[in-house]
Amino acid sequence: MVFSASLSGTASVKLSPSPHSEPSSSSSWSKSTLFMGAPITFCPTRSGKQSDGRRTLVVFSKRISGLEEAMRIRRQRELQSKVKFRKRPPLRRGRVSPRLPVPDHIPKPPYVGSDVLPELSKEHQFHDSEGIARMRAACELAARVLEFAGKLVRPSVTTNEIDKAVHQMIIEAGAYPSPLGYGGFPKSVCTSVNECMCHGIPDSRQLQDGDIINIDVTVYLNGYHGDTSKTFLCGNVSDALERLVKVTEECMEKGIAVCKDGASFKKIGKRISEHAEKYGYGVVDRFVGHGVGTVFHSEPIILHHRNEMPGTMVEGQTFTIEPILTMGGIKCVTWPDNWTTLTADGSPAAQFEHTILITKTGAEILTKC
Repeated sequence: MVFSASLSGTASVKLSPSPHSEPSSSSSWSKSTLFMGAPITFCPTRSGKQSDGRRTLVVFSKRISGLEEAMRIRRQRELQSKVKFRKRPPLRRGRVSPRLPVPDHIPKPPYVGSDVLPELSKEHQFHDSEGIARMRAACELAARVLEFAGKLVRPSVTTNEIDKAVHQMIIEAGAYPSPLGYGGFPKSVCTSVNECMCHGIPDSRQLQDGDIINIDVTVYLNGYHGDTSKTFLCGNVSDALERLVKVTEECMEKGIAVCKDGASFKKIGKRISEHAEKYGYGVVDRFVGHGVGTVFHSEPIILHHRNEMPGTMVEGQTFTIEPILTMGGIKCVTWPDNWTTLTADGSPAAQFEHTILITKTGAEILTKC
């Protein structure tokens, strides 16, 4: 389950459901620079009253930071794509049914029973052999639940029906659906359709032919959270939307590929952004990955866009990588429920997520069946 981060030059983080405005990037983070060519000027050279008729090529260049270049690319892309996507009817909220019950014998996370959103834990989560075994079990269950949920996706099915089925499968496995009651979230899974970036609340709306839907599953099993999500196609989806979904998954995979003991966290955002920009997609910077384990959300925060955040990965550490890509702008708006967050321009969005374990030589994807 993705969360929102407000970032400043001091890299402070504020955990919140879904603020209405996006954060500003601080160019003071950037230490790396690149050179970008400016217009070429031909200047005839003269010596006294004579001229040898030759021309000297003078090239002026301007040094700009990596973050400034990313902002330039974003502005250029947004100016060039005044809504290339085909507009669908805007997403409307349906009826939200009451929370589903969880049997008393199932252990619950400490935040259950309070509608106050927990603070982001400042502790990175590392695991011994027993902790890793429990993380694998929780993540494997989350992956199986997500695979099951994806098979339910078809036209006319409601997201509320998906929530009920997911809830039942989780509690039958002796686990707790982590989103339920987290900061007052009323359901057991997040279902984000079309232009919904994340945190969609399951309701009575029926899925339509041509929709895309992200299903975000987190389970709490034996004291550990396993967190994963995937965007599914509903019926006959357009080539443009299929491409968005495919590239978003590729971005997640490329971010995971750079992970290993000693690697810089900032490499994740760089690799994801490079791939997304090849297709003209926006990388949402409001929502980030996070540490996960015995605590649902903790440090480190994982930025999916270009950044200069410090820090390196350590063997035995677990966190999520969960980029959100859009076909248009990356600004967002949030419904009055304080959770459901949509693209401000109505453009489609897709997301994929895995929980990974850092190893000496790479990263083990834990949320696989």
